[in-house]
Amino acid sequence: MALTCFSGIITLSLHLILLTSHCDGGNILVFPVDGSHWINMKILLEELHSRGHNISVIRSSTSWYIPEKSPLYTSITIEMDEALENFFDIYLQETNVKGASLLTFLKLTKDFLSMITQAHLLWCDATIQIFQNPTLVKNLKDSQYDLVLADPAMGPGPVLAKYLKLPLVLNVRWITSGEGHFILAPSPLSYIPVPGSGFTDKMDFIQRVKNFFFYSIIQFQEKFLVGPIYDNLCNKYIEGGCDIVSLLQGADIWLFRSDFVFEFPRPTMPNVVYIGGFQCKPAQPLPADLEEFVQSAGEHGVIIMTLGTLVNALPKEVSDEIASVFAKMPQKVIWRHKGEHPSTLGNNTLLVDWMPQKDLLGHPQIKVFVAHGGTNGVQEAIYFGVPVLGIPLFFDQYDNLLRLQKRGAAKIIQLADVNGHTFEKTIKELLHKVSYRENMQRLSSLHRDQQMPPMDQATFWVEYVMRHKGAPHLRTEAYRMPWYSYYCLDVLIFLVTTVTLPLFSIFAIAKFLCCTKKRTKTKQN
Repeated sequence: MALTCFSGIITLSLHLILLTSHCDGGNILVFPVDGSHWINMKILLEELHSRGHNISVIRSSTSWYIPEKSPLYTSITIEMDEALENFFDIYLQETNVKGASLLTFLKLTKDFLSMITQAHLLWCDATIQIFQNPTLVKNLKDSQYDLVLADPAMGPGPVLAKYLKLPLVLNVRWITSGEGHFILAPSPLSYIPVPGSGFTDKMDFIQRVKNFFFYSIIQFQEKFLVGPIYDNLCNKYIEGGCDIVSLLQGADIWLFRSDFVFEFPRPTMPNVVYIGGFQCKPAQPLPADLEEFVQSAGEHGVIIMTLGTLVNALPKEVSDEIASVFAKMPQKVIWRHKGEHPSTLGNNTLLVDWMPQKDLLGHPQIKVFVAHGGTNGVQEAIYFGVPVLGIPLFFDQYDNLLRLQKRGAAKIIQLADVNGHTFEKTIKELLHKVSYRENMQRLSSLHRDQQMPPMDQATFWVEYVMRHKGAPHLRTEAYRMPWYSYYCLDVLIFLVTTVTLPLFSIFAIAKFLCCTKKRTKTKQN
């Protein structure tokens, strides 16, 4: 009883702190990234809007997710000739799913780096439009924004914050080159796997060699492909020049879309706030027709399948194999699928263009989630405790699913290995082996057991930066140090010199005295 009362007092105190620390309506300039990244950003903007803040969003004229008109924000639209969605379509069409080889890997890596570089070039051109529009620049300055909230997967947000001399808050997991931690905190490659490597935090010698190779690719991308694009932009429009890495390191707060229930343990920094799963909310009732379909499954339950926002359908032969497996199962299936219907589709499978994913995952009838492994879907599966059958396609998806598989909460099938036999065997294992659900439920319990919900943390720190005009006291000075000072090589050289020089002097003097004595004896003889 005493413990319950004490917990209630703590909870009440936290709510009072949140209420008293509320920041009167501020002005926030938002520079988001389109696609699934916008889904995360929009949820945060909804919360900030509900707390009375005025929000302006910079979007492209070709945006396929960010509407120009919204009750949440005022739009600032930048003209662009080509949508980034086109690049994803091209990349998916060129992806070879027939097998893995070194040649295939190198080709896909080249295509991916080319696609990303072109996307950065597009957004840099759009940013130049902003700087070359005196009216727009004047409006941005006159608006007296309190901070810039940016997704650093693209670099214009940090550049604009520097140009306007505003505090910067990042809604982040990915930066212009790779995962954010690698420029933010010490990241020993001996136990921190590089995204794309497919390794865990326990690597043997060969895996550490490969991990170093993957890190070299990220460094190449930053130094020779992406970095120079922003160097040119900064040198032209930022007084004193700058580079994109230093701009990101200078951010006041990093709202990191991850946590250590999901992520492997690693070093971090005091200005990093982990908000993994902040977009997750309790499930809402399903539409009547969908609820009826779900309930019709009875004791067998329901399987849901979706491959995210960028992929509408798998190759036809793969879809037919999966549909044939579903058709033989007693469970009902809800499958987000666009395009031609699989020829082997069963009566138990409902194809939809869109599904209320969070509400379905929170329904007690859902038994397995077949997914591509995007960050949003993985975190929602953790929140609701639903085991995952992962079919990773690109980007970070394999690494996300690997973290669940290592914890016994998921199984992975590579797209090239998907056929009727492998798919049926894996999904039946997830359905009938109770440990997968138990492990995922344990992760869900750990994720939910927090002193403050992730969304409350996110809004608190955004408003903290508003109240204090930044948070420079949380930034380390390590970023300003030369590499030889950071690793104390100058100190090591000094100490070695300090020790060896006297020893060498003593040795030289002793040798000199011995030689002198020897010569004296020789003369006497």
